[in-house]
Amino acid sequence: MGTAYNGKIARINLTTGEIKVEALDLEMAKKFIGGRGLGTKMLYDEGCATVDPLSPENKLIYLTGPMTGTLAPSAGRYMVVTKSPLTGMIASSNSGGVWGVRLKHAGWDGLIVEGKSEKLCRINIEDDKIELLPAEEFAGMQSEALDDKLKELYPKCSVLNIGPAGEHQSLLAAIMNDKDRAAGRSGVGAVMGSKNLKAITVTASSNTCQVTDLAALKASSMDCRKLLKENSVTGEGLAAFGTAVLVNIINSTGSLPTKNWQESYFDKADDISGETMKDTCLVRNSACYGCPIACGRVVDIDGKVVGGPEYEPLWAYGANCGLNDLKAINTANMLCNEYGLDAISTPCTIASAMELYQRGYITEEECAGVPLTWGSSEAIMEWTKRMGEGELPLAKLMADGSYRLCEHYGHPEYSMSVKKQEMPAYDARGIQGIGITYATSNRGGCHVRGYLISPEILGLPEQLDRTTTEGKAKWAMIFQDLTAVIDSMGMCLFSSFALGAPEYAALLNAATGTTYTPEQLLEVGERIYNIERLFNKAAGMKPEDDRLPKRLLEEPIQNDLSKDMVSQLPVTLPQYYEARGWVDAFPTQATLERLGLAE
Repeated sequence: MGTAYNGKIARINLTTGEIKVEALDLEMAKKFIGGRGLGTKMLYDEGCATVDPLSPENKLIYLTGPMTGTLAPSAGRYMVVTKSPLTGMIASSNSGGVWGVRLKHAGWDGLIVEGKSEKLCRINIEDDKIELLPAEEFAGMQSEALDDKLKELYPKCSVLNIGPAGEHQSLLAAIMNDKDRAAGRSGVGAVMGSKNLKAITVTASSNTCQVTDLAALKASSMDCRKLLKENSVTGEGLAAFGTAVLVNIINSTGSLPTKNWQESYFDKADDISGETMKDTCLVRNSACYGCPIACGRVVDIDGKVVGGPEYEPLWAYGANCGLNDLKAINTANMLCNEYGLDAISTPCTIASAMELYQRGYITEEECAGVPLTWGSSEAIMEWTKRMGEGELPLAKLMADGSYRLCEHYGHPEYSMSVKKQEMPAYDARGIQGIGITYATSNRGGCHVRGYLISPEILGLPEQLDRTTTEGKAKWAMIFQDLTAVIDSMGMCLFSSFALGAPEYAALLNAATGTTYTPEQLLEVGERIYNIERLFNKAAGMKPEDDRLPKRLLEEPIQNDLSKDMVSQLPVTLPQYYEARGWVDAFPTQATLERLGLAE
């Protein structure tokens, strides 16, 4: 095994205060790579599938990948792996920025945090030194202010923290790092809050990683950067307009979910597009560590310069709430970052509350002076704030996501979620393949677990017909497996618009000394996808959890661009299980044996 791994993990017990250094199992790393894959295997082996997610028995695993912090392009990612309080299943939330890189450069592959501190605490890491310190003085502090405060104490550190939403254990709470980067989905911030852990600061005196073959890694990285530069999405679209370049593209196919997915076309979409953002409020692009794409946006809100919204919150606060006010969306997105809330699930929950209000289930009185009306700028800002504070009864309910909210009012069908996690910005009626990946995602409604928008809309690596089901099950599996590899390596998924399995294999082999073929690398991805599914099975997942909301199966799209389309999941799901070697949503013994998971 090569040297892109530091070979050590810190186990931090918040109950006892004990900090232990453990050797990384390099054979296990070879089977699961790192990041998402290795983190899931470790969490499974720790017995966390059957625990209460918000109990001291659950564990938080912060894990880098072997490529994190190397000179490979877009290698700035880390994963937070835990049992999700939102879904009750596996949570593995991915984030960029520089925090994961600092952890790697400080000499650690990852941290296992277990137990629960009696009082609010924080962890400080400076190279080999790890200390557990009190943090009561920071109680209730918002994310950006805390970042600034901790940098006064440790000027060269990178800060990871939870905002007020994590402290009061909102099931939509994110873990923030570097001010506006988020490990956003599945309620990982609530788990951190349940442990009374407010922040982790990391300072590293080194700024490099050891790798096996530096010359080969340099050559592979140069090849990859060239491909990224020449690609129309990574070299042009994302750089010019950020992920919001998708607003007009998706709307032009009649697949932009609008007003809680009641409609699929938003006639004011251009007002909230990446193009309009560039012309009105964009200050500059921003990039995570080592990334040549620089898809991040920095925006100006009345003189305050902050991280701007990605495509998902632009859509979720915009079209999905019937709103075309870009300034209000920027503000609501900033509030998500400040309170530490998932910027997909939070606005999607507000959209489902707007439908409950539209239909008379949520009353005027419950709205406490701010009605949940479609297209209300005040509503999206005020209710985000209220969800972050978690004090008003309705806001408290909303802060646990749309499924629990809609179930409370007797109408779970208005929650546009899978496995209780809100779906992102692509209507699975108008784009057939993405519906398979939503339904079968191990962490609930998710687009970045198999981004079939790439072939179905953008034509990468080849153009597929978005309206048909033919071959989509197999495509879904390949994309899910490749994504699992990228997440586990510590690289950004967006690199896959230009790179494929051969490029990732070359990078990984150069860094670690492995000899993966592209096919073998995809098999590692398949192993990771299957171990996640085994975790979910142990956690109590049922076959019927691989589903889509009734609306997508029974209510056809009405706009002319995708007229009369519904999701064909009943056709594609059996094909998907067959491709995976699964029966009734779970791997067969033969599949487990083939992947070395039989034990």
